[in-house]
Amino acid sequence: MPILDQFKLTGRRALITGGSRGLGLEMARALGEAGAEVVIAGSDPAHLAAAVTELRAGGVQVESVQADLGMPEAAEEFCRRVLAAYPAIDILINNVGGRRINIPTEELALADWQRIVDLNLTQAFVCTKMIGGAMLPRRWGRVINIASINAFWPGKTMRGRSYETAKAALVMFTKAVAADWAAQGVTVNGIAPGPFLTDANRRWIRERPEFEGEVRAAIPMGRWGEPREIGALALYLASEASSFMTGSVVVLDGGKTLW
Repeated sequence: MPILDQFKLTGRRALITGGSRGLGLEMARALGEAGAEVVIAGSDPAHLAAAVTELRAGGVQVESVQADLGMPEAAEEFCRRVLAAYPAIDILINNVGGRRINIPTEELALADWQRIVDLNLTQAFVCTKMIGGAMLPRRWGRVINIASINAFWPGKTMRGRSYETAKAALVMFTKAVAADWAAQGVTVNGIAPGPFLTDANRRWIRERPEFEGEVRAAIPMGRWGEPREIGALALYLASEASSFMTGSVVVLDGGKTLW
């Protein structure tokens, strides 16, 4: 097969959770431009509608499903709906996540800890189990889990540590399921992004403007990542080009973890 043909996704269907904004939107765009039929999921109907309009304007075949995956029961119901409406999901990108709080561990309520763990880990388990599990009889599939460099490195100004813990667990979950499914044609890999100028990080910057420069100064490349820069990596992991790769988590951070 010619090398560029290995990246084509014509005839494949991809589901991207958290696909209406930021990194999720750019991964949806990349896979759609490579020929995949894309289904994006998100909790905000307005954001979903805007993303669908934008992607379709670029020629991407896309549908949307509204769901808040932060609660395990809601994640299960979401998967049941997706499997009923789109019975052949070939590519799953578990992108939903975030921390949304910055409370010291000694002050962190159990409910807040559990909420962050469910948002970053439990929903990925549910979607992998149900959507990824449905790939096994077809003996082809791609699961891509979006972790974080904070799975390997505790942020100096971060508090609570539920986010880092959940992302670290997601990395090991990725490797363990990859080992279980390797002989069945379904690969499981991950991406660990560093500092990207997503909507969430722009919110932190608005609240504390010096944050932008502090982070930029700690990145060897001297800049934050642009969300579009994750698209090509997601496409590689979703395509035949990565057919001999499973259980890997690729750091994409401008060199942040080198210092």
